[in-house]
Amino acid sequence: MSLQDELTAAQRCLDELVRTVARLERDVGGGLEIRRVRSDADHLRESLSLLRASVPRQPAEPPPGEVVIVPDTPYDRALWADAEEEGLGAPRDRPARDR
Repeated sequence: MSLQDELTAAQRCLDELVRTVARLERDVGGGLEIRRVRSDADHLRESLSLLRASVPRQPAEPPPGEVVIVPDTPYDRALWADAEEEGLGAPRDRPARDR
């Protein structure tokens, strides 16, 4: 998992924590303890936001290299006159009918 994925997962978990704390605050009331938990969750949210801003974004894929245009015209067979074909051996090693 990439760093950006980890940060996104942490953000989702933190968002769920904030929603849960809000539900607890409704159910329990606004006492000192729940206010501290809400404040801590808010601080965590701010800290994670600062962390995300400080981490450089990684490109989804590496930057493209030099573009090479491959022509549609057939290649000159002389380029591979002595080359071996995978699994078939060199042309000089094959019977004449296979050339």
